[in-house]
Amino acid sequence: MARKLHPLSKIVNKPHEDEFYHQPGTVPGTIFIDADAPPPIIFLIDYNQTHFTREQIVTPEECAPYLDSESISWVDVQGLGSQDILQRLGNVFELHPLVLEDIVNVPERPKTEDYEDQLLFISRMVVAKERICGFYSEQVSLILGKNYLLTVQEEPEHDCFEGVRSRIEKNKGIIRKQGADYLAYAVLDAIIDGFFPVLELYGERIEELEEEVIIKPTPQTLQNIYQIRRELLQLRRAIWPQRDAINSLIRDGSELIGEEVRIYLRDCYDHTVQVMDMVETYRELASGLMDVYLSAVSNKMNEVMKVLTVVSSIFIPLTFVAGIYGMNFNTEKSPYNMPELNWYWGYPICLAAMGAIALGLLFFFWRRGWLQNSVTIKRN
Repeated sequence: MARKLHPLSKIVNKPHEDEFYHQPGTVPGTIFIDADAPPPIIFLIDYNQTHFTREQIVTPEECAPYLDSESISWVDVQGLGSQDILQRLGNVFELHPLVLEDIVNVPERPKTEDYEDQLLFISRMVVAKERICGFYSEQVSLILGKNYLLTVQEEPEHDCFEGVRSRIEKNKGIIRKQGADYLAYAVLDAIIDGFFPVLELYGERIEELEEEVIIKPTPQTLQNIYQIRRELLQLRRAIWPQRDAINSLIRDGSELIGEEVRIYLRDCYDHTVQVMDMVETYRELASGLMDVYLSAVSNKMNEVMKVLTVVSSIFIPLTFVAGIYGMNFNTEKSPYNMPELNWYWGYPICLAAMGAIALGLLFFFWRRGWLQNSVTIKRN
């Protein structure tokens, strides 16, 4: 007989989309329903070595006959927007009130919990956005039983499980020869592998920003760098606790996970470490881009100041000459009072002398290397 929800568990409307935490004094097992969450859609995949069934079911009660069968059943719930369905789902699968709380109250920190005949794994899934740099992020909860796996997603879109579904349907590999624990590993491995396409997009974007920062930095460039740093921090927060959770499965073990599957989990753990290394590398590159941007802006300002200094240095002697001639001495009082004012060619000679001074200063600056750019970009 299905176990009913604990009498202390409650399901209430979520007061605000950002208030995912419990208020002080909240009863354990209280569930917050987000008013904007999509209604749940339930998909069932039942299989063994000889048969395969995939269908969309209407009510959670339709899953009950599959839980005690010898075949492997994968129930995938997409959406958290119905109080009635979630409560009935908890009754059918005999979920502990705290398990249902962790599933519905998103986001939860990735973790693993052992509940006798069930194993809970909270994970964070990311899916790359098409044609732009960015990703969708949502919580995925895995509840592993003896012959079944229940997965609960926040949204009915943007998951990375199609490869696993295709392998089951086409009977590729060994997935249909294994138990529910191998299915849980396959789903978890798909979640971890979903980080790599996202990181590939960020690697390409960082390469573009490197060239942009050096050649033509703008305030928008700085904003893009800051945005990438924030998003990489979100990826780090998503993958870091998942590594610890997977390591806990390998180290502590569970009666629901066989020794053979535990070996596969080691490979999944290696993938999380690889993802973490890539995230840390890209974060360091993004931080370095910030320093390069500041240096490039400073260098650009130095170039502007150098040009202004050169122009000022050229006009200083010219201004001196023009100032001398602007004093208008009287040559009738003394032959030493600027006799050049009465020369026939005095004006052209003065202009020629001033031009010669300017060209001489430019030649002097060029010979000293002061007119060259301080940064030279070499392109392949």
